[in-house]
Amino acid sequence: MRDIALKAVLDKISLESEPDAVFSDLMPALCEVLQCDRCFLYLRSPHTRMGKVPYCWRRSPEYPQVFDADWKEEPESLPDEDPLFSAALRTEPSIFVEDVETASPNVVNKDFERQNFGHRALIHAHLCQDGQLWGVLQPCVFGQPRVWTEEDRIVIAKVTEKIAPLAVAYVEAAKV
Repeated sequence: MRDIALKAVLDKISLESEPDAVFSDLMPALCEVLQCDRCFLYLRSPHTRMGKVPYCWRRSPEYPQVFDADWKEEPESLPDEDPLFSAALRTEPSIFVEDVETASPNVVNKDFERQNFGHRALIHAHLCQDGQLWGVLQPCVFGQPRVWTEEDRIVIAKVTEKIAPLAVAYVEAAKV
């Protein structure tokens, strides 16, 4: 069943070239495939360091909304405060955090995650192209740790590969 759901998500990405339609459909579909509580997409220009979160889906209104329709400059301190974002800027592979509470401080700033996102487990999926970070896709779980399976890792690898060019197209079209 999960393979069928993933195939449907990937087929939709392949058939649809309009980033807005893909991203709007992707958030709930990815949460379903990964059995997550929330998924959001942060998009950014690596040239201007302007970013926003135009897409977020939550399984329930009890989970905090992460959404920002306006482009804003990334705080200078962000890479120092957030090791996950710092790794993304270095275009390292996506990071799978099973428990924010017990993860190494070299990987996760527990207080930063609590204050800004509230999740317990997350995937920090990096959307990179040509050695630059264009976005972060972040499925997450609240209330308990989550062991991310090899299947979950394959899903994220396939999805990020397909949507990275769409992230670039979205940002470039915005001319920020």
